[in-house]
Amino acid sequence: MHYDYLIVGTGLFGACFAYEMQRERKTCLLIDKREHIAGNIYTEESMGIQVHKYGAHIFHTSDKEIWDYVGQFAEFNNYINSPLAVYKDELYNLPFNMNTFSRMWGIRTPADAKAIIAEQISDLHIGEPKNLEEQALSLAGRDVYEKLIKGYTEKQWGRDCTQLPAFIIKRVPLRFRYDNNYFNDPYQGIPKGGYTAIVEKMLAGSDVRTGITYRDFLKENEESAQPCTWDKALYTGMIDEYFDYCLGALEYRSLRFETQELPDVDNFQGNAVVNYTEREVPYTRIIEHKHFEFGTQPGTVITREYPAEWRRGDEPYYPVNDEKNTKLYAGYLELAGKEKNVLFGGRLGQYRYYDMDKVIRAALDMVRSELAAE
Repeated sequence: MHYDYLIVGTGLFGACFAYEMQRERKTCLLIDKREHIAGNIYTEESMGIQVHKYGAHIFHTSDKEIWDYVGQFAEFNNYINSPLAVYKDELYNLPFNMNTFSRMWGIRTPADAKAIIAEQISDLHIGEPKNLEEQALSLAGRDVYEKLIKGYTEKQWGRDCTQLPAFIIKRVPLRFRYDNNYFNDPYQGIPKGGYTAIVEKMLAGSDVRTGITYRDFLKENEESAQPCTWDKALYTGMIDEYFDYCLGALEYRSLRFETQELPDVDNFQGNAVVNYTEREVPYTRIIEHKHFEFGTQPGTVITREYPAEWRRGDEPYYPVNDEKNTKLYAGYLELAGKEKNVLFGGRLGQYRYYDMDKVIRAALDMVRSELAAE
């Protein structure tokens, strides 16, 4: 069979691209190395609860067009992301707001909080920050840094804050009002019934094959008595892997998830997301999935999230967009520009961290560019 597009990856970018192209009467074949569709936003039901298999995904955006667009595939609830942070035996609200400061210092007014932070910053006598620790201290003061930033960041990156570049933290959002809403975006929520159903609707008009890598698919297709063909490919996997790491491997951070079904516990932690900010606690957060949809099931499902160093063969989650990797990616981008009839998209294909709304926007932009070029 002949296709207009071969799309490598059934995550949100590939699925959105396929949906739009199918509306233009283009034929698409999508393949995925995982045994399921939807990439990292994949959800599956367990104990009547939609479980986010690859970490918490809360849809949020300031883009009304994108909010309306995703709304055609699912009804969203009014979930507001209000995570908590645990430091030793202390419990704090996130993001850093007046509830955080009141709990930390026993104060009530924004003026009190600002005065304490300003005094702590002035006592440090930091000029031009030389590393992430100095940058965070110069923005938030000692208490916020040591209790809520230091350990969590060191777990995420796998190294001491003094060994991380200052530019990683360009700002620390200090909110001097009693507001636990983590995002400033006016539109946010969780799709009722999970994210997988959204991707299923996007892919309804395309052919899909899971459980096969791009290279295995090419080999199998080449050896087939009736091989399929395509005009263009969209590759949403790792761009350095596509080119056999010929310039070297880009760096990523990986994650490991430990999920438990607790049939005898109806409410494990009272909140969907609780961060653990001590470095000595090996996981960064615990997710209790039922709270994303205000569940009242008799049991619950929790997931502990462990950061990990990425090695070839591991699942890449976060690109390390430092100076060295940005330069290396530029080399791969130059190679990509020489590829005939191959597009690179998504978090791994474009080596950048995308929120879900930005993924959809980037996919729509690529579709419009493709159609305009015809």
